[in-house]
Order: sequence, then structure tokens, then C-alpha cells
Amino acid sequence: MENTLIIFLSGLAGLAVGIIIMMIVSRAGLNRNQQKAALLLKEAESKADSVVKQAVLDGRTQAHELKIVAEKEIKERRQEITDMENKLLRREDNLNFRDETLTSKEKQIDLKNAQLADKMAMLDEKDKVLQAKIDGQVEELERIAAMTTSEAKEELLAITEKRMDKELVSYIKEREEEAKAKADETARNIVALSIQRIASDESVDRTVSVVALPSEEMKGRIIGREGRNIKAIEQATGVDLIIDDTPETITVSCFDPIRREIARLALEQLIKDGRIQPGRIEEVVNKIKNEMEANIMKTGEDTVFKLGIGKIDREIIRLIGRLKYRFSYGQNALQHSVEVAHLAGMMAAELGLNQQLAKRAGLLHDIGKALDFEVEGSHIELGYKFCKKHGERDVVLNAIQSHHGEVEPAFLISNLVIAADTISAARPGARYESLQNYINRLEDLEKITKSFDGVESAYAIQAGREVRVMAVPDKMDDLACHKLARDIRDKIEAELTYPGQIKVTVIRETRASELAR
Repeated sequence: MENTLIIFLSGLAGLAVGIIIMMIVSRAGLNRNQQKAALLLKEAESKADSVVKQAVLDGRTQAHELKIVAEKEIKERRQEITDMENKLLRREDNLNFRDETLTSKEKQIDLKNAQLADKMAMLDEKDKVLQAKIDGQVEELERIAAMTTSEAKEELLAITEKRMDKELVSYIKEREEEAKAKADETARNIVALSIQRIASDESVDRTVSVVALPSEEMKGRIIGREGRNIKAIEQATGVDLIIDDTPETITVSCFDPIRREIARLALEQLIKDGRIQPGRIEEVVNKIKNEMEANIMKTGEDTVFKLGIGKIDREIIRLIGRLKYRFSYGQNALQHSVEVAHLAGMMAAELGLNQQLAKRAGLLHDIGKALDFEVEGSHIELGYKFCKKHGERDVVLNAIQSHHGEVEPAFLISNLVIAADTISAARPGARYESLQNYINRLEDLEKITKSFDGVESAYAIQAGREVRVMAVPDKMDDLACHKLARDIRDKIEAELTYPGQIKVTVIRETRASELAR
């Protein structure tokens, strides 16, 4: 018991001693921390004083720099204001000087206006006096000449007009001769070169096609029982078959060349096949029509490709192919169009123009002939509307309209197409013309020529390519003959249709004779 108490008291005493020791140690550590804190506080105060001093120093430095900058800006502004004041003062001085000058000029102008007014009044007075004198002189002249002023004016104008007419004709004649001397040689060289480079075959008029038969017995088979075969052929193709006494031949007649060609090919195939009956006829005709359409497109494409005229609408290509079966005065329309394209292209190349565009215009100038046997209207009107619908250029459209003179050519290429068309149509063997048409053209040519006053006689020579006019020498002088030739030329161009050109030659011959006795 006592031991336990002793142990307890010992433990309690040890605990008290430990607490006391801990308190002593804590106080010692607290004193050290306080000392450290005081030291840190002193260092912080020292650094703060240093930072404050540096900040104050930096602030003063920046303030000084800002002050210097502000003073510099103020000085510059003051200088600018001074310069502007000087400029304004100079301007004010200039304005004052101008004002003084204008005031002086106004005074001078007012003085001159007053002087002019005085002079105008003086001139008006003199004009009245002069007019009175002129009127008196005119009255005196009218009394002496026994002619009024209007009559004198008319006589003077008549004399002047007659003199000017002669001078004008003489001037025109000189200018024409100069122009011809320069232009004829160049034009002849260009046209001759183009013609030399074109080689074409002669053409023969074709409005019918002839189909050869292997024997006379084939005629009966083509006619068929009660004519049913020939009726089937005519109905399927739209042509007329002429079977006459001509041995071993059948004539296919139709104004539509494509129908005529389809009928000819169908007949040849039926004759070769030997089976001629309505069902077979319809089958063969349909087959030939399809082949013909393909051949037309191929012909058009080949033509465009050979000429090298670029991309063109397929509907126009189809019409180009149809021209292969169209003839005009015996001349094949496609061959003629290709000739015109080549000639126009060559002349365009010589003149430095667009050769491809000239070829295009030359090829399409007669494109309406592929439609004129199907649609009502002239080939010029049909070709113009069709090409315009399919987007052709204005040059091509103008060439189509103007190549027969119905519209004035607006482009140089249009004139080349006109020349090329004339060359192709007028070359030997190009076209066939009936005797009656030829005689009528010569008669019309002489009739037009004789309709002019002062013409004694007229003769068409060189197959209508030249007309010789005999003038009455007493009624016309040499200058009037030149005017007569131009007037005859203009009337021929306006009223006649002819291939190529017509030369007009006016001859004035004076013979003086006396009898010696």
C-alpha cells in the first residue's frame, strides 16, 4: 500500500517536474522567436525605406522626363500655330492684293464697256447710212440691168451650178482614176491568186435522176400488179416515177433533191435484191432514209472539219450536208459553198483578216438553199433566220443577207463573200443558163441603157458582160459621158440580176467633114 502510494507520488512529482521543464523550454523558445521576429521586422522596415526611397527617386526621374516631353510638344505646337498664323497672314495679303486687282479690272471693264457701247452706237449709225447707200446702188443696178435682185440671183446660181457641176464631175473622174490605179492592181492580184488556188469541176443541171435497169422485164416488176408497186414507191418516197419507151431506164422526177436521191437508192437496192413488193418497198425506203440522214450528217461534219472553221451547231451541220443534194443553175450548192469559203478565206488571209471567220461566212452564205424547197421564203431570209436562231455571229448573218445585194454589207468580210460568190458562180462551166433567160438578160441590159437621154444606141457584147453605149456628141460633152456611165451602172445594179460583172463603156465620137469644090 505504502509502496503504491510512494510510486504514485513519485509519478506525480515527475509529471510536475516535466511540466515545469516544458514551460521553461517554451519560454526560452518564445524569446528566441520574438528576437527573430524583431530582427525580421527591422530588416523589412529597412527594405521598405529603401524601396520607398527608390520609388520616390524613380518617380522624380519619370516626372522630369515627362515634363521634358510635354515642354517639347508644347514648343512644337506653338511652332505649328505660328506657321499657320504666318500662312494665314500671307493668304490674307494675297486676297487683299487680288481684291485690289479685281477692283481695278472691273473699273477697266466698265470703262471698256462704255467705250464699246459708244462704238456700237456709232456703228449702228454707220450701218444705217451704208445700208441706205447699198439700197440706192441696188435700185440703180436694177434700173440699169432691167433685172430684179431675185432674177439676178437665179441667173448667178444657174451659172455657178453649171460651173460647179463640171468641176465636180472632173474632180470625181480624177479621184476615181487615182483610186482605180491603186486599188485595181491589188484587187486583181488578190482575186487572181485566190482563183489560181481553186480547181473545180463543171456542173450540169439536175432535176431528175435516171436509174438503169438490167432488163426490160424489170419495168413490169417495178410497176407490179395493177401498178401497186410503183404506187407504193411513189407514196413512200414522194417522187414521180416516169416509165416510158426509153430502154432499160426509169426516170425519177422530184423538185426535192433528197427525196429524189432516196428514191434512186431505194430503186437500185430493190432491183439488186429482186424482191419487189409493197412490204419490202416500205422496209427498204425506211432503211435508205436512215442511211441518208447519217450520210448527210457525215458530209456536213467532214466539210466543217476540212475547212477548219471551229465548232458549229449540229442543226447547221445537218443543213450543210443537205446542200450536197441541192443544185442551182446546175451548180452543186455544197460545192459552190465550199468554193466560196476557200476563196473568201484566201482573200481574207491576203488582207490580214480573220481567215477562219471568212471561211465560216462563205460556207454558210447559201445555207438557206437547204430549206427553200421545204419552207416558204427566199434562201437569204431562211438562212438568216436559221443561223440567227442557232447563235451565229453578226458577220456571218450580214454576209448571208448581203451576198445578193438585198442588204448593205456592214463588214469587210461580207464584201469578200460577195466577191467569192460572184467568182464561183461566174467561172466557166459553173452554171447552166437557158437560152431564153440569156436573151432576156441581154435585151433588158440594152433597154436600160437606151432609157437615158443623150444615148444614140447601145450594144451588149461579150455574152452580156459589157455594154457599149454610143452617146450623141451634140448633147453630151466628155465630162457628161463619165456621169452617164455611172448612172447606167447604178441602174443596172438596181434592176438586173446577173452573174459576175458588167462593164459599161460610153463612146462619144464627133466627126467634122466639109466638101471641097
